[in-house]
Amino acid sequence: MNNLIILPILIPLITGVILIFFTKNVLAQRWVSAISSFSGIIAASLLASHVYKNGIQTMDVSNWEAPYGITLVSDMLSALLVLTTSIIAFASVIYSFKSIGVEREKFYYYPVVNFLLVGVNGAFTTGDIFNLFVFFEVMLMSSYVLLVLGGTKIQLRESIKYILVNVISSALFVIAVAYLYSVVGTLNMAHISVRISELGNLGIITVIAVLFLIVFGLKGAIFPLYFWLPGSYYAPPAPVMALFGALLTKVGVYSITRTYSLFFYHDAGYTHQLLQILAILTIIAGVIGAIAYSDIKKIIIYNIIVAVGVILFGVSVLTQESLTGAIFYLIHDMNIKAALFLLIGIIIRITGTSDLNKISGLLHRYPRLGWTFFIAALALAGIPPLSGFAGKLMIVRSGFEAGSYFGAFTVLMSSLFVLFSVMKIFIKGFWGSERAFKSEQGAPVKWLLAAPALLTAFAVLYGIGTDAIYPVISMAAETLANPEIYIDAVLKE
Repeated sequence: MNNLIILPILIPLITGVILIFFTKNVLAQRWVSAISSFSGIIAASLLASHVYKNGIQTMDVSNWEAPYGITLVSDMLSALLVLTTSIIAFASVIYSFKSIGVEREKFYYYPVVNFLLVGVNGAFTTGDIFNLFVFFEVMLMSSYVLLVLGGTKIQLRESIKYILVNVISSALFVIAVAYLYSVVGTLNMAHISVRISELGNLGIITVIAVLFLIVFGLKGAIFPLYFWLPGSYYAPPAPVMALFGALLTKVGVYSITRTYSLFFYHDAGYTHQLLQILAILTIIAGVIGAIAYSDIKKIIIYNIIVAVGVILFGVSVLTQESLTGAIFYLIHDMNIKAALFLLIGIIIRITGTSDLNKISGLLHRYPRLGWTFFIAALALAGIPPLSGFAGKLMIVRSGFEAGSYFGAFTVLMSSLFVLFSVMKIFIKGFWGSERAFKSEQGAPVKWLLAAPALLTAFAVLYGIGTDAIYPVISMAAETLANPEIYIDAVLKE
């Protein structure tokens, strides 16, 4: 059953390679991509179920046992993130059939999406810090293509900035790994934790921890390293925005969560306090952007930044409850951001603009779209009993219990501003006098609405079923709160 670990990586890899040979046959690409992404959901579900029943699963590549070989590790956190990624990928692929355009489909769109999934799922699954870098690069190279595919002026302009920032962060990543290896003499993440424990509280470990925070902070868009994100995520079409907004920054957030709970916890008074300060500033910066803009793309993009801050605040508190809340909120945010990006993609397809001042009255002709957006907006803001409520409540409560009053209050108040920012879209865009839009003729709204409606339904069920899913999320948080569980499973001690 350990072979289940590699399936979420292997399925999109094989699919991407196969699709390269069928780039001109759009219909075949669509069918193969849909079947592959649905197979990914099945494989990830089986993996999550197996991990829940049998504990952390490991796979030593080429039969070299840890810590000497490359090890894939699937604990409950990894399995849940891979499952969420698979669901979002399926929704985005189905949505792409009627939105991305045949020209993009003929130029390797579906193969590159699958290679992106290889990088994302690999980053969530690897137990080796250098292979985390490798999967990051697979993910980033795919994102470069998806960002520039279509060749519009804004895409070309933003791709230069995006590539430059990520080349610098990748160079810093290699430097950080080299420094860490020079101190601990291993790349296996479980073994790194053991070696750091043996070394004690050395100053150099704290320096390396801050360097990793810079690296992953650039990729995860924390304050003040988020400057590249609003422009870069604004440029591509809706399904690509959904993949970027739901997955790419969350890989950075996951990497901070994993490293700061597994081996950079010995000087928590400094490292986690720094992380907490940056998380609070990230929330504030995101909120300001979300309420300042009247562009529906920018509003949702800045809400990505808010969510990054909320999740990392929960990680910085580093208690069982705060980590449980952070995981609850991480899965919720991946799902609901994908839904919202796909929904605003439909709005733009109908109206031909993302300027909120030029949109009104959509609810008259598109009530299903309007009410789906309304539910998704409430879920994003954490209104009970929808998916964002439970995680944020646990983060706020644990923050107050840990004495981080300002941070907990900031997280709490962010819900009001997030609600205001997305309700602004609903009130201005869907209420008001009905308008006629030149672009709405022939817009396949019913088809396009299926994918975000599926994700929104998932948000409702995730919120209502909090009690049922709590043991699963708690199991994921327990591994973060008690690193020895992860270490024992990987090193088989």
